[in-house]
Amino acid sequence: MRGRPSRAIEVLPVRCDVVAVGTELLLGQIVDTNSSWLGEQLAAAGLDSCLQVKVGDNQARIVASLRSVLRDADAIIVCGGLGPTHDDITREAIAEVMGVELKLDDVIADRIARMFASRNRKMSENNLRQAMVPVGAGVIEQKRGTAPGLICPVGDKVIYAVPGVPYELHEMFERAILPDLLARSGEQRKIASRV
Repeated sequence: MRGRPSRAIEVLPVRCDVVAVGTELLLGQIVDTNSSWLGEQLAAAGLDSCLQVKVGDNQARIVASLRSVLRDADAIIVCGGLGPTHDDITREAIAEVMGVELKLDDVIADRIARMFASRNRKMSENNLRQAMVPVGAGVIEQKRGTAPGLICPVGDKVIYAVPGVPYELHEMFERAILPDLLARSGEQRKIASRV
């Protein structure tokens, strides 16, 4: 059987893989549309992406997955696990991979408190978990919800963390992550791809 002809596509020399966090993804309670959307966006930008991983809400397993993916990838986009609940432990896992502690970011905490006040809602204490940031990480400002994104250096590699809410993830990817990935990319090369 003859395949379709190959076509050359430009690929930038940064490999960016995806890790989706959430037991609900593994149990089939929620369909992981974020990973497929990110794969499409990375390919459209010419960025190499070879692996998409789903992992449940277990810190040891998230840490193991991140370390495993970082062996080959230059960057990881982690989606999910940044919210206020007890099982939102992506921040803690990333801090462990970085070898640093989490620190309360007062600017983020104030922003979250003001958002609740502007909606005449009482903020429960657990919402401040979203203002905990690994020491040395950059923050991607949240424009649509409460949990900010993170840019976390790990040696010469980077872990980006974004909320699992699709419209929040999309906005942060387009505004902050994609430009950062492209800036890290340097020169282009071509590869052949069959579609």
